[in-house]
Amino acid sequence: MTITALAINCTLKQSPAASSCDLLLRQSLEELEKLGVKGELVRAADHNIKPGVTSDEGEGDEWPALRTKILNADIFLLGTPIWLGHQSSICQRVLERIDAFLSEMDDQGRMVSYGRVAAVAVVGNEDGAHHVCAELFQALNDCGFSIPANASTYWVGEAMTGTDFNMLEKTPDNISHTTAMMARNCVHLAGLLKHSQYPGDPQA
Repeated sequence: MTITALAINCTLKQSPAASSCDLLLRQSLEELEKLGVKGELVRAADHNIKPGVTSDEGEGDEWPALRTKILNADIFLLGTPIWLGHQSSICQRVLERIDAFLSEMDDQGRMVSYGRVAAVAVVGNEDGAHHVCAELFQALNDCGFSIPANASTYWVGEAMTGTDFNMLEKTPDNISHTTAMMARNCVHLAGLLKHSQYPGDPQA
């Protein structure tokens, strides 16, 4: 059984600028790779994602290609930094474009995102990771993704300091443990859903 993953980094920085969120997502993909999962990392800021809530906002919109990557993956990792206590504006735009899944159904009346697992990675220099995780979980679940147990990994630095995750000499053991647990749970649920998809709507 082949399981694949796509991670989208919603840092505000374009490549090749250093990104703490990029580091945490790469570590997440490395844990998934240990479990036989082939993954890809995309930085949203490198693409022209137009504002809107449809799957294609017209000329120049690069979201349709990213949408295809999301739907071709079994596991979707959404990563964001914390800004002003919330997910980044780019992350919010990604969620707004995913909102289109609410009205896109397969031939059995299921959202096109059904059967796909989602997890989140959050970094920041102030507290707020639980708040951001909660917002992302609700949005992703509303749009048809399945959220496994302990489906987040995060790091927040001490308040009023300028230390970023990618400045640490070593990733703390508890962060590594949490990332590995998230990966295991994502693979487990993705495998179950591959064998047993959600039931369709008999009226569809």
